[in-house]
Amino acid sequence: MRRRSVVFKLFAVTSVLILLVFSLVMLAEGLFFDRFYRSSKLGALDRGMGQFARQLEQTEPVNELKISRLLGEFMNGHDASIWVLSGQFQRSAINPYYVVLQAGNKTVTLPIPAEGMTTDAIPGGIQIGGMLTVDGIFMDEDDTVMQPIDFQPADHDPEQGLTWVTGKVTDFMLPEQRSYNPLYQDALADDVLKDWNSQGVPYEQKLQSGSKIQQNWKDPWSGVQYAVLMQPLTDSGGNRYLMAMTSMQPVGEAVGILKKYYIVIAPMILVLVILFSLIYSRMITRPLITLSRSASRLARLDFAKQPEIKSRDEFGDLSRHMITLSHNLDAALKELTRTNERLQEELREKLRSEELRKELVANISHELKTPLGIVKGFAEGLQDGVAEDKRERYLSLIVNETDRMNALIMDMLELSKFEVKAVKLHPASLSLPDLAQRAAASFAQLLEQKHLKLKLDTEAVQLWVEADPRRMEQVLLNLLSNAIRHAVEGSVITVRMHRSYPDRVTTMIENAGTHIAASDLDRIWDQFYRAERSRDRKSGGTGLGLAIVKHILELHDADFGAANTDEGVAFYFTLKQSKGDT
Repeated sequence: MRRRSVVFKLFAVTSVLILLVFSLVMLAEGLFFDRFYRSSKLGALDRGMGQFARQLEQTEPVNELKISRLLGEFMNGHDASIWVLSGQFQRSAINPYYVVLQAGNKTVTLPIPAEGMTTDAIPGGIQIGGMLTVDGIFMDEDDTVMQPIDFQPADHDPEQGLTWVTGKVTDFMLPEQRSYNPLYQDALADDVLKDWNSQGVPYEQKLQSGSKIQQNWKDPWSGVQYAVLMQPLTDSGGNRYLMAMTSMQPVGEAVGILKKYYIVIAPMILVLVILFSLIYSRMITRPLITLSRSASRLARLDFAKQPEIKSRDEFGDLSRHMITLSHNLDAALKELTRTNERLQEELREKLRSEELRKELVANISHELKTPLGIVKGFAEGLQDGVAEDKRERYLSLIVNETDRMNALIMDMLELSKFEVKAVKLHPASLSLPDLAQRAAASFAQLLEQKHLKLKLDTEAVQLWVEADPRRMEQVLLNLLSNAIRHAVEGSVITVRMHRSYPDRVTTMIENAGTHIAASDLDRIWDQFYRAERSRDRKSGGTGLGLAIVKHILELHDADFGAANTDEGVAFYFTLKQSKGDT
């Protein structure tokens, strides 16, 4: 068997999978058996207590012997002690184990006490119909209930102060299938309640509210760990409680629980075996699937990176040959694709340049038509010899319109540079508050004319950003000019700067004025777009300032926008934060 053959690989993978499954089973046993054992035993005990409570409530009228049998059957069936507690948490005097003798014409009941006797003192082999002699003390006037002290042969003399009775066994309930020293365990109820009272365990409040109690308790004498369950029991006799206790350490019971554990875990092992078998089969067929997909991609002329089968068998050889073929074809097609893309890009640039040229001519014609008409009108008035007092005003208006046309042409030239990607940024680390103060100083006279105040609100004296200083000054000038132009006289223009999400600085310029329609908020960044043409024309805007701002901010990869506020409109943008002056 060659080490690189498929047969060897199949054998190796199968061996590893089997070892892995067994390892997982052993690991699961070590990690989860203890919890499974405890949960299984306590769950069975809880269900048994519920069934016992129903049987106890159906025992009407109260039959002490029948209740004793119920208690004994529960203890033997669950290897646990159970007590019926009164509303004051006093244990009932009913003994779960007993023997009934027919002595002549009299029936004598022998309750087995939990204290003062061990299971070793009870003779084995007691059967219905068998004879039994017991020394003890009668507990009633009719001599029908005897507390057994010792079980003796038929012919003997009792000890002083005791009497004996011999009879045929007609009924009995004795400890069976119980852990070591069950009578001792059956007498621990008072010790548990005493310890809980000393430790402040709130079992009484919980039980009276209808809740169940589940607590751990350690016997200080034997050191054995017990689980104690309590639940309320409501019947015609008033409020009573059931208390059950079971040991968490019996070896025999642990073996039985372990068998159940394996029964429960068997389906999981089966699922794991099926799952790993599926993985194993996929491992074997994966090279074929990979080669099939590679061939399918080659048929579609898809020459992306082909997955390589790194093995030295036939699958690996075929995979490497297909990869070589793919690389050769891919190189040839990529060269053709690059040539085609260059031709298409040149064609797109020519078409785009032509469209920009047409749009520029159309916009210039449209925007210059009105101011040229105004200049012509005033010039004709001067030719006609208007009054001397109007000449200065006409000349001033002609100069203003000429300045407006000059500003428009300069803005259009600037915008055309951005649109053809002819502008390159020169980023540097700059202080945004200082830049804002310098930009605001340019509008001091205009602010005074409109009785406006400009407030710079920044969380830090220096907020450094990484940006082109000249272009960012242009952004601030355009946004401040726009805010002043549309602000209400006597209002305040606020410039806020603060650190936003990590490594970003947000600037917001807000004025008090007319709101922008919601449908126009996204269109105000378009060139020559005016939400209110008459207002913008009157106030001197060219319609290109925000378009230039948009291009500059996009070159800086900045987030920007505009929103209506309670008092007016706010424009904002976010830049990348810098660590300081460089």
